[in-house]
Amino acid sequence: MIRSMTAFARAEARGDFGLIACEIRSVNHRFLEPGFRLPEALRDVEFPLREKLRQALTRGKVDVQYRYEAAETQGGKLELNRELAEQYVAAAAEIDQMARHAAPLNAGDILRLPGVIKSGEADTAALQAAALKLFDDALKQFLAMREREGTELARLIEERLTAMVAETEKVRVRMPAIVSHYRERLLGRLADIKSELNADRLEQEMILFSQKIDVAEEMDRLTAHVAEIRRVLKDAGAVGRRLDFLMQELNREANTLGSKSVNADSSLSSVELKVLIEQMREQIQNIE
Repeated sequence: MIRSMTAFARAEARGDFGLIACEIRSVNHRFLEPGFRLPEALRDVEFPLREKLRQALTRGKVDVQYRYEAAETQGGKLELNRELAEQYVAAAAEIDQMARHAAPLNAGDILRLPGVIKSGEADTAALQAAALKLFDDALKQFLAMREREGTELARLIEERLTAMVAETEKVRVRMPAIVSHYRERLLGRLADIKSELNADRLEQEMILFSQKIDVAEEMDRLTAHVAEIRRVLKDAGAVGRRLDFLMQELNREANTLGSKSVNADSSLSSVELKVLIEQMREQIQNIE
């Protein structure tokens, strides 16, 4: 089953430690590009979270964000990180010398800076365990949404493939009529100029023309590519790059069909095929 690279999931949990929430969202990207925004209390779990994400996904720009609100009933007193606060004050004083009109840094500003104030010690182990479990829950929702989106993308692509097959058959059916029409036009021109062409020369001319406009090979390759795309759509795992390559091959055959076209119908078929291919390519950009 194919998966989309666009998805969102959110999960939260409450415990003695307070409230913790996890959000995962992603958009399409050529490679896997994870980004994490974690509160200070969860910095130690970033590596295992990255590893879980790496094992579950192969492509996409993924943002993971945690929000944590400590329980009000948590024991302990507020603690001031004096050393860190002094560093902030010294840095502010240095900036004040560099900028003439820098806004003064008051006590409230300092207290709001990360790490200056620590509340009573929470059960760190329980908090981190809850964060890891919450990530598993959110990731499960996230992957399910990716699969639902992928199923819809596969349906849209299948519709275009069916239309391509129908357009290809139209070209196949029209080719004998195109050759016959050219033969009649050639005979008509000869009649207009009151010239005669022996039967062997006429047949030779028709063979050369047939070879020039023959698109049977292109139609066969289009059909083969369509069959391969349908097979890939049923595969598990990351298939987006393979599908993108097949779109390039389809476009190559459609361009060749256009270059060999000798009547309006064939030209229109070439344009229609390229439109369908572009529509599929746009959808495939979102497939993992």
